[in-house]
Amino acid sequence: MGSSILSYLDFSQQSFWISLASIAFNPTFWNIAARQEYHNKVITKLFGSPRNGCYALAVTIFSIGIIRDALYERALRDQPTHPDLLNSSLVKPIAGALFLSGNVLVLSSMWALGVTGTYLGDYFGILMDHIVTGFPFNVTGSPMYWGSTMSFLGTSLWFGKPAGIILTLAVYVAYSIALKFEDPFTAEIYAKRERSRTAGKKGN
Repeated sequence: MGSSILSYLDFSQQSFWISLASIAFNPTFWNIAARQEYHNKVITKLFGSPRNGCYALAVTIFSIGIIRDALYERALRDQPTHPDLLNSSLVKPIAGALFLSGNVLVLSSMWALGVTGTYLGDYFGILMDHIVTGFPFNVTGSPMYWGSTMSFLGTSLWFGKPAGIILTLAVYVAYSIALKFEDPFTAEIYAKRERSRTAGKKGN
């Protein structure tokens, strides 16, 4: 299968590049939007309050995620199917396990964090009382990102699409870059709160 994999990639399909652009755009968008909110309160000013702004951003992120997934599925439909992937007795179970496990990570993460915790509420000043350390965060520090990546890979394997594996790699890279910006910034937001609390206790 490895020697013939390139013959099952059709880079001439516009849908492939549109899907790739969407994959790169989404985390870039929400990181820029969240930073603008944190520094300049742009979204809060537009929607009247931090909570309304966070909900508006949540709807936007969720919507562009649906669009990204639809574009990914369209790209897969336009790509050649590898018969060895499609007909293998091992690939389907692996694909199903990846998709199921990925969705468990994503949905349980959203349940644990709530809307504001999931959709960058900390950039709006809506901070959680305590860091969530239970499932799925005891499995991975970024369950939504890696769960989503697993779902993309599971889908590409299920339909036997090598191009989907390439696009999944793009998802992995996009999320890895996003985390390099998000994790330190979010950690500093909470560290700043702790410094303020410590200073307040000393003041008393």
